[in-house]
Formats: sequence, C-alpha cells, structure tokens
Amino acid sequence: MAIHSPSLVELHAFLAVARVGSFRGAAEALHVTQAAVSRAVQRLEEQLGVDVFERSGAGVRLTPQGTALRRRTEKHVAALEAAALALRRPTERLRLRISVAPSFGTLWLLPRLPDFHAHHPEVALEFRQYHHEENFQREDVDLWIALKAQAHQRWPRQVAAEYLVGREIVAVCAPQRARGVASADQLLAQPLLYHSNYPDNWALWAEAAGSALPAQWRGTGFDLVLNLVEAARAGMGFAVVQRCMVEDDVAAGRLAMPVAACASTGRGYYLCRRRSLGAHPAVERFVDWLRLQCAGDRGA
Repeated sequence: MAIHSPSLVELHAFLAVARVGSFRGAAEALHVTQAAVSRAVQRLEEQLGVDVFERSGAGVRLTPQGTALRRRTEKHVAALEAAALALRRPTERLRLRISVAPSFGTLWLLPRLPDFHAHHPEVALEFRQYHHEENFQREDVDLWIALKAQAHQRWPRQVAAEYLVGREIVAVCAPQRARGVASADQLLAQPLLYHSNYPDNWALWAEAAGSALPAQWRGTGFDLVLNLVEAARAGMGFAVVQRCMVEDDVAAGRLAMPVAACASTGRGYYLCRRRSLGAHPAVERFVDWLRLQCAGDRGA
C-alpha cells in the first residue's frame, strides 16, 4: 500500500507551530533549530499540495486546510508520543544526569530535593562534576544549572538557556551583628564580606540602598558563595550575596537582613540543555518541578 501521510517529524513541527503561533517558538519547544521546523513544514505542504499556514509580518496562522489537518491529527500524534514514552525501558526513561554550580547545589537545590523525590520517586538523579568553563558538549550530562558570570554573556548557539533565580543580591549577617544596624550607612561601616570574583556587588547594593560605598573600603573575599555565607553565619561580618541562597537561613533565624535593600546584578543561575536533546520524560518532570520552585522564590 502506498503511504500518503506525512512523517511524524513533519507533523510534530506543524502541530508545534500551530500551538504556539510562530516558527521560532515551535523550535524552542521542540529543542531544534528554526530552520529545521521551517523545512519540515515546507515538506509537509509540498507532500499534501496545500498551504497549512498563512505567513505574514505579524506571524503565522492556520489556513482552513491547516485547521482541518490539526483537528484530524493532533489527538493521534499525542497518543503515539504517550505510547512511545510508556514503552521505553525504565533505565532510559527515568535516569537524569545533572551538573550544578556547587554553591547553588548545596545552598539552594539540595534542601529542596526531598520534595522532588516525594513527587517523582521514579526518577533517579545522578550529579556530575561541574566545569566553570563549560562548553555543553559533554554526553554524560542531560541538564546543567550554570552561573551566568557576566550580565551580557551569550550562551552557545547549541544551548537552550532559561533563567531560574539569582539576579538579586541582599546584605545579611549573623543575628547578633544586626543589633543597632538600621540604615545602609550604618551597615557599610561594619566589616564587609564579598565574593572575590564580584567585589563590585557591594557598590551595586549600596546604590540600591540609597547610600555609597566608602572610597577606601576593605573587606574579606571568598571565592565560593558557600564559604561567603558560612562566614556570615559565623559572625565575621556582613555579606552581600544572592537572595535565593540565604532565604532559608533568614527564615530560620540563622541570618538576619537588617536593611531590606535589594539590587540586581543581571547575572544569575540558568537551566541549560542542548537543543538537540530529544524527548526525555525525566528531564521534563525535573524541569517542571524546578520552574515551580523558582517561581516561588521569585515571588517571595
């Protein structure tokens, strides 16, 4: 029997464009290039002999033929996708390999992982070594949670990057050090702790607080956020650090934030994955959970 139907690749591309209303959005949803989506839709139109989209400067919309094709195929393609995922071997389907920036992993992610395991006990997480100069070419990692080191840093073309948390910085200290500190000027006169890669964070915070950093200020630098936070807990001084890293400490009373100023660095932590990564149920479950966790932190 001759085959007259389009391939699943072409139908996936068509349905993704129909759902989001753009070729670019469909490419991001499918983790492929925009050109690949465009070529797949073009092949489908050539095979069927009809246009399925009307293209204009404002975007794309379905033609009557495209509307009919979507109505006839969407449910069946979704059923095929669900069947394929259900039949995969569990070892392929439920293993997730992650590389996480160390301080973020220790201070933010690990305390939340019991919640993920409670909701998804079927997913086995494997943590892989984090490389600060990562090229995202490693085959032993499915997802990265990476630090955007500079505000204007651009990610490699093969990587889809999504902001999570970590742009906002605040000043914290041990509770006993907060006594008598009620203004930014008083705070900046105290011993200051800073990340040695980002000494300008104190100037950013001071400006946001309506003050100015003393011209000849001195402080103690740390090359890891983890050590910076520990030094603040120990009472060494005031640390300027990402708010997401210390929210649990402030809520539990281990740290205090006597001046409620907050500044943005334009940096932060990003979820990164290769655009070529195919359907991966463990990835999607973890990403959905992670987005909820980060939305809660940004809302707070």
